[in-house]
Parts: sequence; C-alpha cells; structure tokens
Amino acid sequence: MAKVIYEKRDQIAYITLNRPEVHNAIDTETDELLFEAWTDFRDDPDVRIAILTGSGDKTFCAGADLKSHVGQWLDAGPELGRSLLEKGFAGRITRGLHRTPKPIIAALNGWVIGGGIELALACDIRIASEHANFGFFHMRRGMHFADGGIVRLVNTVGVGIAMELELMGEPIDAQRAKEVHLVNRVVPQSDLMATAEDIAAKILRNPRAAVESAKQTILEVIGRPLDDQLRLECLYGYSTMGNTEIVERQQEFLERRDADRVTTSSEGH
Repeated sequence: MAKVIYEKRDQIAYITLNRPEVHNAIDTETDELLFEAWTDFRDDPDVRIAILTGSGDKTFCAGADLKSHVGQWLDAGPELGRSLLEKGFAGRITRGLHRTPKPIIAALNGWVIGGGIELALACDIRIASEHANFGFFHMRRGMHFADGGIVRLVNTVGVGIAMELELMGEPIDAQRAKEVHLVNRVVPQSDLMATAEDIAAKILRNPRAAVESAKQTILEVIGRPLDDQLRLECLYGYSTMGNTEIVERQQEFLERRDADRVTTSSEGH
C-alpha cells in the first residue's frame, strides 16, 4: 500500500497521507515520497493548486513517526539542526520547498498533532472538519516546533495565542482553531473535500500570474517594516500587468464581456 497517494486532476494535485493504521504519521519513507510529490507539483506546469489531506476520517497527521526519527535525534549533537536546515519536514514543504508560488489547501479531516500542525501551517488555506482537533502534545514530551511551526504559528495567530497554544501543550477543537485563525473554515466532515475543491475552483478562475504573485507577495511582506512591505507589494503587484492573460482579462472587463462580472445597482466593479 502506497504511503502517499499522489494524483492530478483538472489542474489540481491531490496529495494524501496514506498510513491510517499509524494515524498518518510521517516516517522517513513517507518523507521521501512527499518530497517527490511536492517537487513534481512545483515543477509540473499543468497543475496550479494542491489539496493535501489524510486517509480516513480520524487523523489528518500525527506528525513524525517517532519509531524512525527519535534515534537520529538522540544520537546527534548540535550539528543536527544545521544538517536539517534545507530538509524541513514532510517532504521539505515546511522548509526547503516552502517557496513554491502555487497555492496549497489543507483539508484537515481529523486529529492534527505535533508535526502535523507544522505541515498544516505550511499550507496556504486550511479547511477543518467539524470533528478536527489540534494536539500540541509535543510540549509534554519536552519538544517544541522546529520545522516552521513556531514561526508560522506566530505569523498566523499572533504572539499571545502562540504562547498559549505552544506553552500549555493542550489540544483545541476546530471551533477554537477557527476563532484564533488557525483554520479558515470549519465544515461538516462530509463537506470537507467538496469545500476544498470549491475553493480551488474559485482560485483557478483567476489568472495564474496574479494568483502566484499575490501568494509570493504575502509571504515576502510578513514581518517586514511597513515601508518595505509597501515597496514589495508595489513591485510584485505591478510586475504582472504585462502578462498576456491579465491583459486579456482587463480588456474583457473594459468591454463588459467578462463572464464572472459582478455588478451592483450603481454598476460597480
């Protein structure tokens, strides 16, 4: 049985963690399979969006499979961190392949634990099943995030909430996760993949150059001083204006023949 299922349909890459018997934990083989999937997703010009999920309806991902990871951690010295700088976790999507401009949607179908939270945070949009829970149990074992989890948690929920979640080591449910902006939406389990695909379809209707530039801009401005943020937004935003697809879309709008035109009583944009 393949530990990672990788499929491509209608410009969408579907990546499924497929180890339900161990709560979709990521061992070294799964990590390499994810690396292959993320690399192909990044390089294939025919796919524009990825949807990541886990097999079954109980667990999205329980993080690293400690049977294959703990040994190397215990036997290593301080050089371990340096050796892992470009490798990250879950196929390097948390660090190493994290700058792919293509959007990634996480469909969180159950428990999201430890490194599974880091993996979810490495995605751009997170949709949670109403039954999802987020377990910060790693703190109880004397570990804290090291593969982008703290950085992205602070950027996503703010310092105060990040302190609460990471230091206490307590689980939170899907509704609490939505309240603190850890996830974008909470939906019934039966609607999870349909919701992810609907979001993907709405992204796909937009010009690729604009979508990818917007994602890159958002990632570039995080944490920078305001003036730097404004300069980067200007440079990225206007750099797409000569793209042929965008020029055509602009012409369609000006001639009032764009298929998805939104109007108001005053004929707004």
